[in-house]
Amino acid sequence: MPKAKEGSPAAMNRTAVERKADRELVVTRTFNAPAHIVFEAWSKPELFERWWVPKSAGLSLLSCDMDVRTGGTYRLVFRHPASDQPMAFFGKYREVTPHKRIVWTNEESDQGAVTTVTFEEDAGRTLVTLHELYPTKAALDEALAGSAEALPEQFAQLDELLAGRS
Repeated sequence: MPKAKEGSPAAMNRTAVERKADRELVVTRTFNAPAHIVFEAWSKPELFERWWVPKSAGLSLLSCDMDVRTGGTYRLVFRHPASDQPMAFFGKYREVTPHKRIVWTNEESDQGAVTTVTFEEDAGRTLVTLHELYPTKAALDEALAGSAEALPEQFAQLDELLAGRS
């Protein structure tokens, strides 16, 4: 991943990725935008699809269906250039509290995490905490070897999107 320019939001707002326990991953980052704008980037498909896929992964997002409300569902379909088969990620929103919290399930396999994202605003900046609880240690190990590595890049892309919206 390219280094952030000194003084840029990405350089000032580092993404911290930490394994908290055998089955828990916690990712934090502060964004230079109010919580309602950051929340929109997580809850509006037309914004979410602009930052969620890490550019370096070479994936294409074929579809992004999100009904972000308690009891709603989501389905994201990706294609990798090396594969003919699309990959789908899907689940349900267990809890949605506008501008504060989103909790969803990852149901594409029995090893999917429950993801909780919180938004804490302070003086126009928002601390985002992404907490994932996996069913097993092996499931978290596999996630860390794959998609979890992309989170800093995804959050840097979110920074870029927010810079144009704040």
